Amino acid sequence: MTNNALDNYCIDTTQSEPELLLELINRTYSEMGYPNKLSGKTIGRTLKLLAKMSNPKLALEIGMFTGYSALSIAEGMPEDGKLICCETNPKAIDFAQSFFDRSPYGHKITPIFGQALETLKTVPNGLDFVFIDADKRNYLNYYEAVVPLVRPGGLIIVDNSLWQGRVLSPNENSDKAVDSLNQRILEDDRVENVHLNIRDGLNLVIKH
Repeated sequence: MTNNALDNYCIDTTQSEPELLLELINRTYSEMGYPNKLSGKTIGRTLKLLAKMSNPKLALEIGMFTGYSALSIAEGMPEDGKLICCETNPKAIDFAQSFFDRSPYGHKITPIFGQALETLKTVPNGLDFVFIDADKRNYLNYYEAVVPLVRPGGLIIVDNSLWQGRVLSPNENSDKAVDSLNQRILEDDRVENVHLNIRDGLNLVIKH
């Protein structure tokens, strides 16, 4: 059995997203550029389960795009939870907000337009849950900025941590940036982690 066949088997045997998220996927592909930036079912359902397990009151997403991962995280959060989302594309924010307004979980989500490193200067301490899925060249910068903001026991999740396998022989700046973050996490005595070969890689980090 090929890896693709195993990937498809895992997708097929994972419970489906809400209908609204399926509509979001279809409209992202028909109306937005770079629809492959969507997290997808496996990552989305993983985020929902991790949020449900960790019960975060204050969460952060760096790189919201059209809101698929944000709605997945919010679905698993408590009713009074708050998810702050950083996004630089106004069209993506408007698109995502149209789905947040229709979702029973959308009231938990606050999109903020602007460069994430600037937005992070205004984010309060005590983050319970962080999802990093934005421009790869700044991955290490995002990580270093959020670790001090995360409470002990808080969870940091890094998406695309395998970067389509290019971390094995990094040549481009983005390849090197993702690899540098993985190495930094490995050596960082403030945290512990497990690096999973799920979809395009998921690095799960817990702060001591």
